[in-house]
Amino acid sequence: MNAVPGRFLTIEGIEGVGKSTQVTRLSTALNERGIAHVVTREPGGTPLAERIRAVLLDNVPDETMPPTAELLLMFAARAVHLTNLVEPALRAGRWVLCDRFIDATYAYQGGGRGLSADTIGQLETLVLGARRPDLTLLLDAPVEQALGRARQRNAGAAADRFESERAEFFERVRDAYRARAAAEPGRIAMVDASQSADRVAAQILELLRARSWIS
Repeated sequence: MNAVPGRFLTIEGIEGVGKSTQVTRLSTALNERGIAHVVTREPGGTPLAERIRAVLLDNVPDETMPPTAELLLMFAARAVHLTNLVEPALRAGRWVLCDRFIDATYAYQGGGRGLSADTIGQLETLVLGARRPDLTLLLDAPVEQALGRARQRNAGAAADRFESERAEFFERVRDAYRARAAAEPGRIAMVDASQSADRVAAQILELLRARSWIS
């Protein structure tokens, strides 16, 4: 086992900003540099956490999921994910690239659903302890542009519970993300996702070079 812990990078943003594309591109860049890593996502990332994800995303006819139930399920999936994948990988010296993490909860369940930051913070302390991402890449784009991309990407597919939300919901989510970036500029780097995928990928690599994490 590697004595040097790995890096924990999270990629955040609303639907349609290109997170999956950039996770894939960053994984390729790390492979080219011989950096051992795992790619994962939240909610999900392990078989059990993916089962919780399915409950979270499912549109159940004639039944509403209360925001508090959504929040608790998010943290239940996160607890499983951290214990069974994230922490073992970091202890082994591998990097972890995670599509969404704790900032998504403050943005979606906090900003989007209106749950208090204090409530989320209590669960954050319980589940995460001292674990925080080493770097969070916040891909930011105007809601109209991002949702247009998402609709094009998902043409013909049934929308999940979050994708079914109105633009106003995503405006609140985006505002919450941007507020967190302003409050934690040392950890959260905001990237203009309205640019081309190539330009976004290049900017991400520059951010890692600036930290002397890659060559």
